[in-house]
Amino acid sequence: MKNFLRLVAQQGASDLHLTVGRYPTFRIDGNLNPFKEDSLLTPSDTRSMGEFILNAENKEKLIKDGQVDFSYNFEDKARFRVNAFFQQGYLSIAMRLVPREIRTLQQLKMPEILYEFTKFSQGLFLCVGPIGQGKSTTLAAMVNEINQTQEKHVITIEDPIEYIYEQQKCIISQREVNQDTRSFEAALRSVFREDANVILIGEMRDLETIRTALTAAETGHLIFATLHTNDSAQTIDRIIDVFPPDQQNQIRSQLSSSLLGVVSQRLMPMTKGGRIPAVEILIKNNAVENLIRSRKVYQINNVIETSMDQGMITLDRSLANLVREGLISQDDALKYVRDEKNFKMLLGKF
Repeated sequence: MKNFLRLVAQQGASDLHLTVGRYPTFRIDGNLNPFKEDSLLTPSDTRSMGEFILNAENKEKLIKDGQVDFSYNFEDKARFRVNAFFQQGYLSIAMRLVPREIRTLQQLKMPEILYEFTKFSQGLFLCVGPIGQGKSTTLAAMVNEINQTQEKHVITIEDPIEYIYEQQKCIISQREVNQDTRSFEAALRSVFREDANVILIGEMRDLETIRTALTAAETGHLIFATLHTNDSAQTIDRIIDVFPPDQQNQIRSQLSSSLLGVVSQRLMPMTKGGRIPAVEILIKNNAVENLIRSRKVYQINNVIETSMDQGMITLDRSLANLVREGLISQDDALKYVRDEKNFKMLLGKF
């Protein structure tokens, strides 16, 4: 197990998968790579590996619920976000390496407009996209920018804690669900009494968490959060649709006034190795606010397309820019485009 964890860092992998009947497998630049120098894993292999990384509390939760999320520090050199779960009666383990160094937005090759969202004193900023597309890394970079430039009290609520911040100008309080607090919603409610300025929510999972986050964004807190949605319009619809019909008008009003922006990102394989983000960026302006209030969220993509001068960009345009610069292939880009005809026009191929 120690050798596998060392190999994650040595091979530049983002994830390690341990599954019965398969070779230990590393995810490198988005692709799964079986480690065939080892043998196929047996039930006793994964069971003993679980014994190595699970403490008594997590073992109990695993047996009770069939899965458990936790963070694991390896020899004080590497930190992993771990999910251990049963499949077909056997234990499987998925481990994601959390880099010790929090990279800047510039190092992540994210648009510099995102720095502007760190300067607000209140409001809601969302980072969205499928699992494994770098959402937590982007938000960590934004929080650390505040840490380096402003004197604020930052509270993170995570399940589990991923990046560990070195406190600089900010006081940073990191709370882990099930260890430091009962739930996201319970921790969020308590921030009103904790003199917080900035709140990072690992994931907005349920109605009460979303409701409390919106209230916090309206009452002098800068909220950063993630959602597993594909784009800005779907994100806004998802938030509204979580609530009962009789509450949705109120939520539209709250969201339209408190939302600062949404970034949706995809990590694309680069032609020369590594990955680079393609992004959609929505910045709330008067047009966006009116569309949310008037139930015309489906028109938001048009606003993004016509507001490049304000720093907005569609995912298709971002992908086209990366293709034109030779950073990613057209075939890879086509897997993510929303409108292939428009995408090819952006490339100048029509």
